[in-house]
Amino acid sequence: MVRPSCTIEIFILLNVDIHYPFPPRSPEKFSTRPPRATEMSLYTLPIRPTYPIITCRVSPATAPTVASPPPPPSLLPPATSATAVPSLTCALQCPHFESCSGCTHEFNLHRPVIVDEASNFFKGLGVSDFTFDSCRLWGWRCRAKLAVRGSSENPLIGLYQEGTHNVVDIPQCKAHHPNINAAVELLRKGVRELNIEPYDEDQGTGDLRYVQMAVTTHNTALPAVERYRNGRVQVALVWNSRNEKSSNSDKLNALANFLWRNGGSRSKLHLIHSVWANFQTSTNNIIFGNRWRHLLGERDFWEHVGGIDISLDPSSFGQANTRAFDNLLRKLHKYVPFGASVADLYAGAGVIGLSLAATKKCRSVKCIEINKESKPSFEKTVDRLPKSIEGSISWHNADTSIDPLSWLVGSDVIVIDPPRKGLDTTLIDALRTISSHKVKPSLKGSSSNIKEEKRPWVLRERERAKEASVQVGRETISEDPQSLPETLIYISCGWESFKEDCKSLLNSKSWQLEKAHGFNFFPGTQSIEVLAVFKRSLKKKKTGKKKKKQG
Repeated sequence: MVRPSCTIEIFILLNVDIHYPFPPRSPEKFSTRPPRATEMSLYTLPIRPTYPIITCRVSPATAPTVASPPPPPSLLPPATSATAVPSLTCALQCPHFESCSGCTHEFNLHRPVIVDEASNFFKGLGVSDFTFDSCRLWGWRCRAKLAVRGSSENPLIGLYQEGTHNVVDIPQCKAHHPNINAAVELLRKGVRELNIEPYDEDQGTGDLRYVQMAVTTHNTALPAVERYRNGRVQVALVWNSRNEKSSNSDKLNALANFLWRNGGSRSKLHLIHSVWANFQTSTNNIIFGNRWRHLLGERDFWEHVGGIDISLDPSSFGQANTRAFDNLLRKLHKYVPFGASVADLYAGAGVIGLSLAATKKCRSVKCIEINKESKPSFEKTVDRLPKSIEGSISWHNADTSIDPLSWLVGSDVIVIDPPRKGLDTTLIDALRTISSHKVKPSLKGSSSNIKEEKRPWVLRERERAKEASVQVGRETISEDPQSLPETLIYISCGWESFKEDCKSLLNSKSWQLEKAHGFNFFPGTQSIEVLAVFKRSLKKKKTGKKKKKQG
């Protein structure tokens, strides 16, 4: 059987983070992203292959065809020398591909078809140097949300089958960080031994509805080259009850203790970072409820990206592909001048804004986020920032769709990282018309004098955001708070919505597209992350001399 294969360049990076072909996993599908499961004997987990890292890079040549790719690597690879190179292909080779809804293509993981579309799109807009970065192709997913269904004797932990609510068990998923698969297998064992009932959607009964697995690879006790493969897993159990005092709370505590006893800090594996519980009784498709409880292990979850340590609570949004996100942040830093004033919209826990505050010595950074649960993570991250930072840093619990202009003025750089659906209509409108706003320099740091705001719902939102904000450093800064931004950096995980927003911005003549980069955040899918840099179009002043009248 003839199958396509990718043209690649192989770089063996010795004494670097080891990549081994344990079953990983792909993008999540239900709620907002794709999840997965795993089934491995726990006794195989301590065995660590000694493969070196292998990096795939795109070759301009057309990919050739070969008779067939080499068979998928076995779960327990034979012993090899440190310099041995395993057989390599950019094919997924996942046994769950036909039934799983997470991955959409099996071949050329290093360069999904959508990359060519993106390259042509940007070329048509005058950007001919579009780049695409790809790192790990397997074992890249460090965060996953998985549905738990079936029975206590045969629990199914994985993704919904495409177009249904039937959960597909994925014991050998190829995108998960290997330790997510190991933690799910440990969970499966606990469900069986403790007779935990998986959730029944039709009846609304059962105990365990979902599980979220998040891997932290930031362990300073280990050499840097060993941290990724030894990542530890934060387990968040979504329990079918109102709170920890419900009738089935004894089962919850028993399951948490089982996970910690067999995978915690005193176990041989030390696989589990911590165990959390989330309480959810709603019958809709929302995974998490509003109530969280820390059960066992470390409370604080840390990762190192963009040059800083970041804290992420289980309720906060975090990127699934930690390595790719770090690459994106380092690229983004190049487009922000030192000492700039930055507004970070859709900021989450403020990771982007805070990384800029630390690396670019920004004189001010405003992080605006609608989810109030992100506030504690922001505050913890700020506490670990270098003491040398002197600028103003603030986090605001606000909806950017309400009076968006008030967040735009006074900043040199605007960073936007919206959800897959793209920018809110009111924000797009404010960006499109931003050059037409006449602003007068203000001697003091008042808010915006563009127009006196009288709309009550806007005033209420401003007051609420002010009360929920966090201020670090100086509250006032020596800048014109009514100046207009010169740079707009758009980070997008939704290609279709980005194209519409991009065209809208360019058609307004207020912005010009300067640079564009793509990142392989979700190998095995047709999704890419885009970083686009826009510059505000400046109106040319009329300087022509008056013609003398002839007569």
